[in-house]
Order: sequence, then C-alpha cells, then structure tokens
Amino acid sequence: MIWRSMGESIVFSLALLGLALYFLYIYGFLTAFSSWREGAKLFLGMAGASVLIGGGYGFWSSHRNSARLEQLQDVMMLLEKGNLSRAVPYLGEDEIGRLGQQLNRISRKWEEQVSSLQRLSTNNAELAEKARYSAVVEERQRLARDLHDAVSQQLFAISMTATAVGRTLEKDFEKAKRQIHLIEEMSSVAQSEMRALLLHLRPVHLEGKRLAQGLRELLAELQAKVPIDITYEMDEELQLPKGIEDQLFRIVQEALSNTLRHSKATQMEIKLQCPADLVRLSVRDNGVGFSPDEEKHASYGLLSMRERVTEIGGSLNIISAPGKGTRIEIRAPVMGEEEGELVDGRTSGRIH
Repeated sequence: MIWRSMGESIVFSLALLGLALYFLYIYGFLTAFSSWREGAKLFLGMAGASVLIGGGYGFWSSHRNSARLEQLQDVMMLLEKGNLSRAVPYLGEDEIGRLGQQLNRISRKWEEQVSSLQRLSTNNAELAEKARYSAVVEERQRLARDLHDAVSQQLFAISMTATAVGRTLEKDFEKAKRQIHLIEEMSSVAQSEMRALLLHLRPVHLEGKRLAQGLRELLAELQAKVPIDITYEMDEELQLPKGIEDQLFRIVQEALSNTLRHSKATQMEIKLQCPADLVRLSVRDNGVGFSPDEEKHASYGLLSMRERVTEIGGSLNIISAPGKGTRIEIRAPVMGEEEGELVDGRTSGRIH
C-alpha cells in the first residue's frame, strides 16, 4: 500500500508540474531559455523536487493509514482467537476511526453474548448435577442387573467348564484342550464385559473438584488400565466458572477416548493454562493421525467437542496428518465476576 501510494503521489505531482508549466507558457509568464541545456536543467530540477515532494507525501499519508490499519488487524486477530480483552484505540474521526469504533461496539456485544453463553452453560451444569443425583439409584440397579446377566453367568460357565476339564483331562486330552481354549475365550469375554461396565462407572462430572485435580485423577485412572506415557502441565489453582470446567473436563474425556480407540498412541501430552482472561487447553499424541479433509474428522467425538467448545464461546483447532499424530487446541475467554484467578500453583508431571 505504501509503494502504491507513493507512486500515485509522484505521478500526480508530475502532472501538476506539467500543467503549471503549460499555463505559465500560455499566459507568457514563462519565456524562452537562452539554451536548451538551461531549460533542461531547470525542468529536471523542478521534476526532481516534484518527485521528492510527491513521494514524501505519499509515504507519510500511507504509512499513517497503514499503522492504523495494522492496529485494527491486531485486534481482529485477537477476536478471532477468542480474546476480547483488547479494544481498538482512538484512531481519529475519519473512515478508519469510525471503523475502529464500530469494531469496539461489535467486541462489546460479542463479550456480552459470550458471558450469557457461559452463564447458561453454568446453569445447565448445575441442573445436570441435580438430575444426576436422582438417577444414581437407577444406575446402580442397572449395573447390578448387567453384572448378574453378563459377568456372573460367564464366571459360572468358566467354573463349570474348569470342573469338566479336571474329569476329561485323563480320558480325552484333545477334548480337554478344547475345553481349556473355551475357558480362555469365556474369560476374555468376561474381562471385556467388566471393562465395559467399569467405563460406565467413570465420573463424567468433576463432583466438586477443581478442573486440574479432576484431570489428574482421570489420567491416573487411565494410566492404571492402559500402558501409555502421559505428561501434563496444569495450573493447579485455576478456578473457572462451573460450566466451563465441566465442558473442558468432558472434552478431555472425549479426546482421551478418541486417542485410545483410534490413534494407537504411546505418548500423550496435556496442557491447561489460563494467561490473563483466556483459558487454553491442549491435548497432543504421537498416534497415527488422520487427514482433516477426510470424512473421519467429522466423527461423533470431534463433533461433540466442537459443540461443547461453542457452548462456552471458544474456538477449537485440530491439527493432524497421517503418521504425524494429532493436536487439539482449545481457547475460550473467561468472562464475568467468576473469571478464573491464576496464582503460582502451576503443576506438571508425568504418568508412566
């Protein structure tokens, strides 16, 4: 923009010079020179002065406008990332200044909408917590029925088959081998059934814990069941509105589930930080990855994460490629009086 403005100003100044010389000549104010060298010298001097003046004015004017546009661009980039804390400074009363004032009004309206979304998310989390308590008894009864119908019957069948092996071993060795193989299959099925039931017992809410504490317990529980190296870095004393905490906790659960089911990863890294009034969550693994252009990226798990991020007014960025692992970046503004207060309590660790 600067070079274009300088070029236009130079052309305009040369055109004005030529027009001025023409009128001076027409009205007799410009007399003939004694030699062509004297005329050429004067003309070149005036043309050089015009180029300098036009170029200088073009640079000054475009640089001033460019600096103001860069300020607008910086604020718009922060808004795109979910950071609503920075306002556009006063940029004058011209079109650019009015554009900055309009952008500030849009930012304030967006801030009010995000605050309303987060209050609604908090209210929904409180209602969901109350509803969860009313379903505890029913859930216990269902688990008891599943234990009786699935695992208990499998264990009884294993016991009966094992007793039969003892009687068959000396009479028919091949039949005993088949019975032992059957026991292995039934025990594998019973183990799968038990793991499935244990997944239902995993908490889906923080249950009064802080987000960092709930995530640490979730990672420790996961590591006890699955051989995977997990590192984390979290703000230990981070306090967020309940709606945001519950949504981020569920997002991490969904990300861990996707990693275990699809990525075949051996290492994971989780970071939870809150610089100023913006919370950042990062989940990274070294798995097989995928191509974001394929239909796989629109799976239920990723769609669920996008919906949860939208509910708290944040942004979700998924970076992945075949064979390069997957990284999930989440940013969400923290609004209102319940804004998170960050103290020197950051913790990091490794679970392996």
